[in-house]
Amino acid sequence: MINLVSIIALGFFLGMRHATDPDHVIAVSTIVSRQRSVARSALIGAFWGIGHTLTILLVGAGIIAFNLVIPPRLGLSMEFSVAIMLIVLGLMNVLSFQRSASALAIRAQPDRQAAHSHERHEGAHPAASQEHTHAPVTYLDGVFGQMPVYQYIRPLLIGIVHGLAGSAAVALLVLTTIRDPYWGVAYLAVFGVGTIVGMMIITMSLATTIHFIGKSLVFARGLALVSGIISLAFGMLVAYQIGIVDGLFTGHPHWRPR
Repeated sequence: MINLVSIIALGFFLGMRHATDPDHVIAVSTIVSRQRSVARSALIGAFWGIGHTLTILLVGAGIIAFNLVIPPRLGLSMEFSVAIMLIVLGLMNVLSFQRSASALAIRAQPDRQAAHSHERHEGAHPAASQEHTHAPVTYLDGVFGQMPVYQYIRPLLIGIVHGLAGSAAVALLVLTTIRDPYWGVAYLAVFGVGTIVGMMIITMSLATTIHFIGKSLVFARGLALVSGIISLAFGMLVAYQIGIVDGLFTGHPHWRPR
């Protein structure tokens, strides 16, 4: 009974701590920075945690059950996918801010110039402004952005990618401490629940901060820009670390699960 309680407590709290890893927080903040609802932010965190847990369970359970050995280049490739995702998320936020700023600049033109332009091209500017405002950040955002379920599919996919990078490290940690594969899989499940709870707390905290500190649209857009720049810079740093320092793109890769 003591062992069972210890495994549950250890897995849960380590899962919560795992949710606070910098790459996890940065990736989720790029989404939450556009969200003002605390409840929806909590759902975003939950879906991220669910995606992360699914990958942890599938890949981690396979490693535990079959004693699989992850080749260094494959392990580095899984972690490199996180760097690519951080770069893409950062670019999405930066481009979104740039297009929003351009749309605001068009609407902020002097009334005299707008009136003069309206006389020459009646109805042209409003349409152009609307087109600029609603221009899709990416192809996926343009096609699926209006679907409510898409707002939760995106963090789910991000969580799956993060789980792919971290599953080997978690599973190998379990192998060194828990010899019974059934207990090992149970540990992974509890670890995943802790990760879900931890990420929900993080996203709710971010959303609450945004709600009370910056209710203006300018602040929200500025926060999205800052989170995008941080995500882009951190993703490039991780890509350099994995690709060059750890040797993914060289002839001598060395991988240590972390």
